[in-house]
Amino acid sequence: MSILENLLADIIIPRFIEVNYKMDSSHIKDVRGSVLYALQRKGTLDAIRPGQSVCIAVGSREIANISTVTRCVCDAVKSVGAHPFIIPAMGSHGGATAEGQREILAGYNITEETMGVPIRASMDTVKIGESVSYIDVRLDCCADGADYIIPIGRIKPHTDFRGKIESGLCKMMVIGMGKQYGAFMCHKLGFKNMAKNLIEFASVVIEKKPNMFSVGIIENAYHQTYKIVAVPANRVITEEPGLLLEAKEKIARLPFDHVDVLLIDQIGKDISGAGMDPNVTGRSPILGVSRPFFQSIAVFDLTDKSHHNFVGLGSADVTTRRVFNKMDFEKTYSNAITSAEPIGVKIPAVMPNDRTAIKFALHMATDADPHAQRVVWIHDTLSLTKFYISEALFAEVNNIPSIIVTDESPSSIEFDEDGNVSGWQ
Repeated sequence: MSILENLLADIIIPRFIEVNYKMDSSHIKDVRGSVLYALQRKGTLDAIRPGQSVCIAVGSREIANISTVTRCVCDAVKSVGAHPFIIPAMGSHGGATAEGQREILAGYNITEETMGVPIRASMDTVKIGESVSYIDVRLDCCADGADYIIPIGRIKPHTDFRGKIESGLCKMMVIGMGKQYGAFMCHKLGFKNMAKNLIEFASVVIEKKPNMFSVGIIENAYHQTYKIVAVPANRVITEEPGLLLEAKEKIARLPFDHVDVLLIDQIGKDISGAGMDPNVTGRSPILGVSRPFFQSIAVFDLTDKSHHNFVGLGSADVTTRRVFNKMDFEKTYSNAITSAEPIGVKIPAVMPNDRTAIKFALHMATDADPHAQRVVWIHDTLSLTKFYISEALFAEVNNIPSIIVTDESPSSIEFDEDGNVSGWQ
């Protein structure tokens, strides 16, 4: 037994009960049909002329049906006789390299073969104007050379700031298509100014590139496509605030105010820009602690689609050697340098396996009853349809109508010979 295991030997890991969490499940069943319907709006597809080159900008988030949406937009552009191509619009992600960003797109099944169009990946930008604050506004060089531009993005609450416009269409224009430079220029002015700066910089992009419309996606709490809209460039700043309010009504949140411990199977940039969504964990590197409140958080793994970027791990209290071995410091720190946000890339306590990480998290919840710790265990912050609760939370969830207990027989965790979770008994 190691020193760490010996120190934590007396910590009792509770038994767990599986529950289903019922939220609004309204979603689009015919994604392709919904895209085509959205593109019937005046000032969108009808504005593209035969022979024009059309840049379709796609980001780095795990967006439901993103490959279907992107392929449909490509096909629609071809149908009017224009020539589409795709660019990665993702700031500094992928290690701030063109090849790294192309690799991220491939992870979402967006390749030249699957989309039927070229992919032009570059980190080079072109100055297209200045903001009212005399700051250069730059655009991906491939986008700048196109006759028409179509950013595709998900509209949702941001993890680290609040405003009329947060994550969405303006952010795609300014930070996504602005590449590392655009991302850094926005972030270096501070998150308290982010919403204002997004509008200010996006206004320049729209003025200089009026041949543009955006495709906006809203998801429901189950990570399903809820709504698809096409917004002409001159309507983005007016319409995006309303779409953000709609998106905020749909996001998933855990139905608790205060829990002792949160266990998370995996985090990653494909799950959230913050690795794990602060709207679920209650912890934001910038906004601080909010509902729900967890005394300690443990993270067991890093997603493959994060490409070894461990941004967000700094909001956890403990992790595993498995996560540590997957860390790529260059890819992660290039993201942190661009965002000027160091807290999210701090490294928490590293335990040798899942078992010691769980015990560490339980031990650090010092205000909890050691014999009745209230624990929630989720797969990731995008997957809240099903999760596990410790026995101490059983009575509480019986009073929450949206939670359905699937099996009232508590189960104990099984660990393999390395001390990692292998199942239930």
